[in-house]
Amino acid sequence: MSEPLDAVRQYVQFLREREGVRKIRLSKTARQGLKVLAGSGRATVPSPALPEARTSPERRSVTPEPVQTPKTAAPVPNIVAWTSTGLSLSNELPVEAVSGSTKAEQLLHLAERASVCVKCPHLAARRHTVVFGVGDPDARLMFVGEAPGEEEDLQGEPFVGRAGQLLTKMIAAMGLSREQVYIANIVKCRPDMQPGVSGNRKPTKQEMETCAPYLRAQIDVIKPTALVALGATAVEGLLGPIGTIGSLRGKFLEYRGTPLMPTYHPSYLLRNQSNTEKRKVWEDLLKVMERLEMPISEKQRGFFLKN
Repeated sequence: MSEPLDAVRQYVQFLREREGVRKIRLSKTARQGLKVLAGSGRATVPSPALPEARTSPERRSVTPEPVQTPKTAAPVPNIVAWTSTGLSLSNELPVEAVSGSTKAEQLLHLAERASVCVKCPHLAARRHTVVFGVGDPDARLMFVGEAPGEEEDLQGEPFVGRAGQLLTKMIAAMGLSREQVYIANIVKCRPDMQPGVSGNRKPTKQEMETCAPYLRAQIDVIKPTALVALGATAVEGLLGPIGTIGSLRGKFLEYRGTPLMPTYHPSYLLRNQSNTEKRKVWEDLLKVMERLEMPISEKQRGFFLKN
C-alpha cells in the first residue's frame, strides 16, 4: 500500500485503540488533502483489521467514504537521515509540485496540505490546529522557531504567547513589523504532552524529520535573503545537531545558500532578562540588519548597552 494510505491507517488505528472511536469518516478537507498526498489510481481508506472498540456516548459511528484520487499527484515527503549539513531527503516537496501562480497561492496550497497531514498520528490526534506560518510571502527576513505552544495551537498562529509578544517587540526594534517578515516553526503541530501535564516539550528528532519538508518548501517559495533561527532546536531542525546555541549564535551559518543567523529563543530572554543577555540577541539582529542593508540609527546601535 502507498505511504499516504499507510499513514491514514496508522491514524485510524490510533483513534480506535487510544481514543475509543469505532468508525471514522474523513471530512471534505481531509479527503481533498488525501487526494493531493495519495498516489495515482482510485483508493479507499480502509479500516484496520482490529477488534471492535467500545465507543463513548459522544462519539458518532459513521461509515468511511471512498476517496477519488487524481491521476497525477505530488509524492509524500520521505525523510531518510541526518547528514553533516542537515537533513537528507529522498523525496522532498519541490516548489514546482506546489500549485499557484503567486507565492501567496503556493503557500496557501502548502498550508492546505499540511492541515490534513497525519504522518505523526499522536500529534494529529491532539492538535487543535496546524500552525503553518504567517507573514509576507515576499519577506526578505524569515524567523524560524521550534514548534507551536499551547497558545499557538489554539490560535493557529506561531509566536503569539509571551515569547511571541517579545519576538514582536524585537522585530519592531529592527524597524519592521510582523506583517513585513515571515514566521514559521520546524514542526507545525504542538508536541503532545501526557494528560494532566502542563507546559511544552521539545519536538523529537523523528517529529522534526517528518515535518521538515514543509518548512523547506516554505523557504523555497519565499526565498528570504536571510534566516534567523530562534534557539537550539530551530538550528538542529535546519542544519542538524551541530552545536550549542551559545557556541553558534552571533555567526552567520548557511542554509542551502541562504545566510542563517542563530540566536537565543525569546523564551530564553524571558528567563534571563539582564541587559547583557538582551544585548547578545540584539547584536545578532544588528548583524542581520547589516546583511539586509537596512538603515541602523545610533539609538538602535546603543540598545541594551547601559546596565
